[in-house]
Amino acid sequence: MKKNLTSQEKNVMFEKGTEKPYSGKYVDHDEDGNYICKNCGTTLFTSESKFKSNSGWPSFKDAVQENIETKKDTSHGMNRTEVICANCEAHLGHVFDDGPQPTGKRYCINSVCLNFEEDS
Repeated sequence: MKKNLTSQEKNVMFEKGTEKPYSGKYVDHDEDGNYICKNCGTTLFTSESKFKSNSGWPSFKDAVQENIETKKDTSHGMNRTEVICANCEAHLGHVFDDGPQPTGKRYCINSVCLNFEEDS
């Protein structure tokens, strides 16, 4: 289910690529609403959970848990936890244990995997 995605979006979402740091349109985005999967439209994160991490990618302290899955990722000689869309299995990014409380999580997500729906 790859809906009208660009080659970069396909690379990141289905070949587990990544966008360059500070290049994504949602890195400094701060409007109220929901971040949804660009491929299938599933709500993944809310603007309330977004925070500035200075990592170069949009970061969230929490996710819509029923809409994401995590998997162990040992690629590139690293030990990380991959975040994927539970609906379409698109790669979104990774989650780390260095985020703000109360979750202590930092969901580090590629902008090219997301669309934004503003609160009405």
